[in-house]
Amino acid sequence: MPAVQKIAGVPFVPARLLPLVLVAVAVPVLGSGGALDWVLAFAAAVLTVGGGTWPYAVTVAQAVLLAAAADSTVPARFVVQFLALYAVLEVLMRRDGWWRAAAVVPCWVATATLWWTLTGDFARTALATAVLAGSATILGVHMWSLRRWMRQYHAQVAELTRLRSVEAAAVRAAERGAIARELHDLVAHHVASIVLRVGVVRHVAGTADARVAEVLDDVHATGNAALGDLRELVHVLRDPAAPLLEPADLLGALDAVATRIEQAGLPVTSEVDAAVARLDAVRRLAVLRVAQEGLTNALRHAEHATGARLRVSVGEDDVVRIEVIDDGRPSAARDRPGYGLAGLSERVDAVGGAFEAGPGVRGWRLAAVLPPVRMPSGGGA
Repeated sequence: MPAVQKIAGVPFVPARLLPLVLVAVAVPVLGSGGALDWVLAFAAAVLTVGGGTWPYAVTVAQAVLLAAAADSTVPARFVVQFLALYAVLEVLMRRDGWWRAAAVVPCWVATATLWWTLTGDFARTALATAVLAGSATILGVHMWSLRRWMRQYHAQVAELTRLRSVEAAAVRAAERGAIARELHDLVAHHVASIVLRVGVVRHVAGTADARVAEVLDDVHATGNAALGDLRELVHVLRDPAAPLLEPADLLGALDAVATRIEQAGLPVTSEVDAAVARLDAVRRLAVLRVAQEGLTNALRHAEHATGARLRVSVGEDDVVRIEVIDDGRPSAARDRPGYGLAGLSERVDAVGGAFEAGPGVRGWRLAAVLPPVRMPSGGGA
């Protein structure tokens, strides 16, 4: 499709200068005819430049030039006649409505006048007019029908795409609703039951053993935190526009994860860049989930570990790097990767990042790199 530019707010296609260039080349080559002949040819070529914006006016003006070129030399007359018939084709091709014939009739009349002046023969004039003007008219109507059909086709494709998007959104909403119900009715119910029973045990056991009380307090707090996460997840599933983690909450959530792991018996050293608070919602959640999974795995699977380290940094290029390292001996369970690592890999892949998990220099290393959010570049054709 030709590149469209604007000059003084008017659409302009550089390819429309081609007739003007051809006429400028033909004048010195052919070299026949007077100045007035080539003025008419140049005028017809200049009018063609505006045919896309003002097809009606250009078609009528070309008809006037064609009538004036009746006494011109053959090359100039041929140029004016060709560009006038092209104007007929263009006005029929570009415009709807039968009243566009008002712009075509002058070219028919001018063509008939031209051939009557040249031949004086009615039959030859009628034949030339029918062949020349008629061919341009038929071709213009044919191209108009093709353009109209293509517009209808693209409109139907766009409507079909829209309907499919609506249907897909409805299916996803139904799936999210079903998952939300299951989480609320089954998982959240059982977790709430566990929290309630732990609370009862805390009440019954009292403070007879400080170590037991500490463990029960930790289990109770963990259960309450899990219930809070489930409530947020159910809320997001029912309303996808709602953010699962507010920007100001990420630093506190990472600190809470490290504290929970330490309370369970594994010391954690945290190095978290405060710049993570300005990340977008998707990357905020990815950072939290990678930290949770990495530290939880270190607690569960690192045998004889004396500590774990969590590092989260944001570079000058807005690339986020998350790393969880422990110094324990890998257990047999780590040789059989579970759904947690697979889920993390999928989450990181969804934002175009890189994820890896495996033995480090000592112990186990889990790392993820999240690229910056790329905003779509603007621009027009």
